[in-house]
Amino acid sequence: MVKFNRRQAFALGGFATVTLAACGGNGGSGGSSDGGGGEKFSIGFALKVQDAPYFVSLAEKVKEFGSEHGWDITVLDAGGDLQQESANMDTFIAQGKDLIFVDAIEPDAIVPKINAAAEMGIPVINLDSGVSEDANDVTTVYSDNKENGRLVGVAYAEHVGDEEIDAVILSGSQGNVAGLERRTGLFAGIIQGKLGIEEDEAWTLAEEFEQELTSSGKASNDEAGFHVLGQGWGEWTEPGGLVAAEDLITANPNITAFLGENDAMLFGAITALGTSGLQDVDIVAAADGAQEAMDMIREGTYFATGLNSPSLVAQKGVDIAYEILVDGADADSYEDITLTEPAAITAENVDEYYDLGF
Repeated sequence: MVKFNRRQAFALGGFATVTLAACGGNGGSGGSSDGGGGEKFSIGFALKVQDAPYFVSLAEKVKEFGSEHGWDITVLDAGGDLQQESANMDTFIAQGKDLIFVDAIEPDAIVPKINAAAEMGIPVINLDSGVSEDANDVTTVYSDNKENGRLVGVAYAEHVGDEEIDAVILSGSQGNVAGLERRTGLFAGIIQGKLGIEEDEAWTLAEEFEQELTSSGKASNDEAGFHVLGQGWGEWTEPGGLVAAEDLITANPNITAFLGENDAMLFGAITALGTSGLQDVDIVAAADGAQEAMDMIREGTYFATGLNSPSLVAQKGVDIAYEILVDGADADSYEDITLTEPAAITAENVDEYYDLGF
């Protein structure tokens, strides 16, 4: 499928109701003058849900950074409903937005709407959630899930040294790409740190570890002394994590670590551990960066989390939008994936990253 950026669409007469900065006009909802000789662009953000602090912060940061340029940012929340997400995209397209940000519910269903926007000359930038390669988008901006997980895993392996790791893991939702990347990265880092091997070899062993976990519900690397005794699905939420953690604790009462794909599920695990009476269980998140988790890292009751900052994602997305809308960058010139800075947030560096949390 051929991509057209907004200027190309205008030049071809495909969306004549929208006036661009390059055309010097002032019509429709897009590209209107801000009264100071610049352009006040109208941006839509189709957000999948606002049921967790990360998504609330992401929306707030997109509006904050966009407002610094004088842009009009409209956020429409789908509430996790695919039909509502589709309707929200239709609204933005009908309004002739200059650009649309999307945090998609799932990677395939959103593709027709992204492509419909592109056909009207409206660039679409995905934030936080990836989409199918069939989507005619600009890029997807999100945290480096794999590297976040790996860095946390290496740090945790250094922390435990020669001790065996008998862990369980809380995963978000089955088939979720970000979750898969986070936990595989965590496995790679732990194996790399425990065995002292090169990163490439660690990734190969981590993929084998993940395949074993998928097929049997548990996995082991005996040489590394690393065992995942069970996997629960917490749907990314604290209540979901609590329920899944209770089942995992009942089945595996001698665990030494709770691994997780985000902080919220591990908050549920902490509650479950308190109820069970289990002590000295390490809490290790492959990624997230909730300030509540960072507070516990400071206290020494939570080992680490990865830097999954809505502020960094929003800033990078707005920067790319500025390059396209104001600087005239070609929307087709960006890589499919744009990653933010990865980091393992531990007691040693938590103060450095605290303000990037949510």
